[in-house]
Amino acid sequence: MAATDDKKRLPRKDLPADAHIETLAVREGLPPTQWGENSEALFLTSSFNHPDAATAAARFANEEEAFVYTRFTNPTTMMFERRLAALEGTEAAIATSSGMSAILMLILGLLKSGDHVVCSHSVFGSTISLLANQFGKFGIETTFVSQTDVQQWREAMRPNTRLLFAETPSNPLTEVCDIAALAEVAHTAGALLAVDNCFCTPALQKPVEMGADLIVHSGTKYLDGQGRVLAGAVCGPDAIVNGPLMATLRGAGMTLSPFNAWVVLKGLETLSIRMAAQSANALKLAQWLEQQPQVDKVFYPGLPSHPQHALAMRQQNGCGGAVVSFTTKPAHGPVTVPGPATLSEDAMRLRQAAFHVIDHTRLCSITSNLGDTKTLITHPASTSHGRLTEDQRLAAGITQGMIRVAVGLEHIDDLKADLARGLDTLNA
Repeated sequence: MAATDDKKRLPRKDLPADAHIETLAVREGLPPTQWGENSEALFLTSSFNHPDAATAAARFANEEEAFVYTRFTNPTTMMFERRLAALEGTEAAIATSSGMSAILMLILGLLKSGDHVVCSHSVFGSTISLLANQFGKFGIETTFVSQTDVQQWREAMRPNTRLLFAETPSNPLTEVCDIAALAEVAHTAGALLAVDNCFCTPALQKPVEMGADLIVHSGTKYLDGQGRVLAGAVCGPDAIVNGPLMATLRGAGMTLSPFNAWVVLKGLETLSIRMAAQSANALKLAQWLEQQPQVDKVFYPGLPSHPQHALAMRQQNGCGGAVVSFTTKPAHGPVTVPGPATLSEDAMRLRQAAFHVIDHTRLCSITSNLGDTKTLITHPASTSHGRLTEDQRLAAGITQGMIRVAVGLEHIDDLKADLARGLDTLNA
């Protein structure tokens, strides 16, 4: 908002400047209405009334901060934005209809034809597709590099590089990039660093404290925490968030609905305790998986065997997060599962083994979402990364034998038994 007079700005909650993240997660937002509600109000309205024409004109011109039209201003949405910005430690946040629409808004708002992006090839499959295919059509070129090799990022920089984009830990390999090192690469070249913090959330990791300029979220995941709604957000400096990003949102309308904002707002109240409990469960499951004879490799930042374990512990508040991926050993016997004709027999045997384990679960939900209190299991090569070519998947380290488990809040012994049902009968 352009308004600078405090009398023309929306009020803020009176909270201690040194309030901890757990307090901010349940208290930050807007002051209550004249009715004194304790739970945040849900404003289901498309537009807002003004006392007179002159005031309406001032508000539409951003001379007075006010709620105008829900496509870009709504009290419930603003409560979510203020709370998330407080948790991430940024000046502002802007909400969107999904995590992918947040990335869309980021690129549309900051880049133009002829600009260049450097991105990890380990990011979410839809992010790769959006950058390489959709924005590529409009003259924004992306170079994909190793998530963990800082030198590759440095060598990929060009005079027209405007943005570095990373997701850490990555989906589904849980590779961890050095945020501070990438920030130095970006800033030396006059570029910005955006970090997708979906896997960790600010409960475990605050990228801005390590030099990141912008934080991207899919609120669909852990911010909501129960798989109820779609939501997204970008957190960052006020000049960017309420400048080019707000202008993009206002014109393009990738708007978060007030109801979805309210649901995620309530989800934030339990974020810290959920992330702690689910991370603890994930560590126990990862340790157990490492001991299973039919498991080839386990990918989890909380394990000492993870290549970036030490870095993850520094960046992620000592937690590995709640996502565990692992690869199975190949299935024996004839191949009976469906698959692209382009896959080799070895790849199909890996695919069959992964399908066997997934199909033998009874507790885990077979879905490609993550961040739910229920444990979710998926085969990334045929779901979240299914639209990529096999070469693209292999470049990102995603084999046909990989299984991703987003660990929930069930008892850990029940989760072990659920996965053991498939693992113990594989090649039996």
